[in-house]
Amino acid sequence: MRRLAGRVLFALLLAVIALYTVFPFYWAIVSSLKSGSALFTMEMFPAQPAWDNYAAVFRERPFGRNIANSVLVAGSVVAVSLFLGVTAAFALGRVAFRGRGMLLAAILAVSMFPQVAVLSGLFELIRWLGLYNNLLSLVFSYLIFTLPFTVWVLTTFMREMPRELEEAAMMDGATPWIVLRRVFLPLMGPAMATTGLLAFIAAWNEFLFALTFTLTDEMRTVPVAIALISGASSFELPWGRIMAASVIVTVPLILLVMVFQRRIVAGLMAGAVKG
Repeated sequence: MRRLAGRVLFALLLAVIALYTVFPFYWAIVSSLKSGSALFTMEMFPAQPAWDNYAAVFRERPFGRNIANSVLVAGSVVAVSLFLGVTAAFALGRVAFRGRGMLLAAILAVSMFPQVAVLSGLFELIRWLGLYNNLLSLVFSYLIFTLPFTVWVLTTFMREMPRELEEAAMMDGATPWIVLRRVFLPLMGPAMATTGLLAFIAAWNEFLFALTFTLTDEMRTVPVAIALISGASSFELPWGRIMAASVIVTVPLILLVMVFQRRIVAGLMAGAVKG
């Protein structure tokens, strides 16, 4: 009887968690199919879906270009973060040198600074480099919060790699670069998928830097483009179109998580690898 009660409580807890996490996205979908006064009615699904909200998002603004900008920026950030992160992790995780712990602590401390604290200095640097209103400015600035996290996490995974594999490769004449590329990288696939996906989500959702370092609609990323959607007057917000845009930009993240689900779980469990 006690075991049955425990299972029931556990099932109820899972149901509450699922409802808490899924319901906001479900309600965003429902709201995206409404317009006018229908937005303030309670319906599980609108009787007359306003599909025009989705068309209006692309018709009234260069939203397709904004999505392409976000894909380009987030993809570039992930590529650069993983390349620099895995090479730095190899040095920090496999090479013993004085001050390694202090360097790791400094890398972690950099990620703790709030964005607004570095905004003014970063703006002056980007303007000096001539990157204002350029997607390269976003790639450059996003590395501030994705690279420290990537280096820290990949260093943890790198330390768990069996030293016997590295020693065997060295005995066969492999250089450190070959050891990293041919021995460790295949084993670190789940860890890189996990950190890469988290870096992609962070870059995809970033708002403050994207708002500050871009000026024209053609250079905006999707979070800023959604925030700038306006109605006929400044007091009227087209919530249907805003919800439609939010659904459009959320679907790619859901698909990415579903595609890499097994690698993410494997990456989270990779710390259990023993030499």
